[in-house]
Amino acid sequence: MSILKNVEQKGNVKIIMAFKANALWKTFPIIAEYFTASTASSLNEMKLSLEFLGNEVHTYCPVYTDKSFPEFLKGSSHITFNSLAQFNKFYPQIKEYNLANPDKHVSAGLRVNPHCSVIETDIYNPCVPGSRFGEKSENLANGLPDGLEGLHFHALCESTSYDLEKVLHAFKQEYGHLLPHIKWLNMGGGHLMTRKGYDTDHLISLLNNLHKEYPNLQIIMEPGSAFTWQTGDLVTEVLDIVEDAGIKTAIIDASFACHMPDCLEMPYKPNILEAMPEESISEHKYRLGGNSCLSGDFTGDWCFETALKPGKRLTLLDMNHYTTVKTNMFNGIQHPSIWLSSQNGNLSLLREFTYDDYKSRMD
Repeated sequence: MSILKNVEQKGNVKIIMAFKANALWKTFPIIAEYFTASTASSLNEMKLSLEFLGNEVHTYCPVYTDKSFPEFLKGSSHITFNSLAQFNKFYPQIKEYNLANPDKHVSAGLRVNPHCSVIETDIYNPCVPGSRFGEKSENLANGLPDGLEGLHFHALCESTSYDLEKVLHAFKQEYGHLLPHIKWLNMGGGHLMTRKGYDTDHLISLLNNLHKEYPNLQIIMEPGSAFTWQTGDLVTEVLDIVEDAGIKTAIIDASFACHMPDCLEMPYKPNILEAMPEESISEHKYRLGGNSCLSGDFTGDWCFETALKPGKRLTLLDMNHYTTVKTNMFNGIQHPSIWLSSQNGNLSLLREFTYDDYKSRMD
């Protein structure tokens, strides 16, 4: 939080929290000591912020509905549209709401596509060819319609400030003619400024130069992973060892499909505290298999100094961001309990899952 706050202050940027990476609201009091604004991509995310974090909610959805939009309007401070068609459909409601509520102004924005790909994995690349995200620049050659006060782009994923510099260059080439005429620019998420080695000085310089070029702009960033980077150890236990075709699999009391789906989607291989370094060679080599009936519920491989046996505990590191928010109850698999560790090492139980969680979800 201190790293993020330093960037906010020195870079004169508004940093807001993205719940898509972490929605453990019992941790929000810690975050609220530093930040109280958020971004939302659903009514549930908006409601969570209003109840547990803060009343400033910057909402973006790929599409709004006639049923959902009035509620978004009441709970949001900013509403960003994915297309001009969506803006034209719903902006009259914003205009009417602002006239009726002079003490609360809802600001309308438009997402655009800078067409600059700096992400290798397509499933996380908003600028992949054929993307459904953002209005094309040729449709804005003559300027923005009345009522649009901001622009939004999101093109990063756990990226560096140098990636942002490339995207900013591409963005200004396509949409620079619009920047003198808006109030705010939201540069989305994916800014992993709390990762070791991230050049925050370079980021702050980028932000300050952008302010000099466009002093009219409020700049907004909405990181997700950066808020909870290297948090959330998933502690699991080896229950059995099976072998086929020369491949040893340690079956654990956790599931990649249910508890860590990002490991299969990305795909992403977590670090294990008890394993040997990535480049190591050992006769004790295993993949880890989950406890669901999905054939593909496994990942690996890892090397260990000694053979794994049932009862061995393994610690999968950094398994909070984009993990706890993606869990599911396929097979009715029990979810791990969630604990909060204080700075002095004391543990407190935040959540323990039961049969009723599965039953109520299927109700």
